[in-house]
Amino acid sequence: MAIGERTRLPKAHEQGIRFFRFSEAALQCGANTHIIEGVPVLIYDPAKTVADCFKYRNKIGLDVAMEALRDCWRQRKATMDELWQAAKVCRVSRIMRPYMESLV
Repeated sequence: MAIGERTRLPKAHEQGIRFFRFSEAALQCGANTHIIEGVPVLIYDPAKTVADCFKYRNKIGLDVAMEALRDCWRQRKATMDELWQAAKVCRVSRIMRPYMESLV
């Protein structure tokens, strides 16, 4: 779960949920508000999700990040411009560049 840099961690959180601190720019980039059971929830668009996969590639695995990028591109869920913008905000543009170039 993404939280702000200065946001306090919830006291009672279920096991299995990990919290990651994001800067304000990274927290707001690609976030869309959806109403789920009357509660507003921020859900990230596919481009931001792929960039986050590359950002946390050491925790989830590089193969997962590469597969997310391939699936996002094949299913036309995001354009290269959207992916590049999200990569810049998440500070993984240098890491994602070779993988993005291999898709084109």
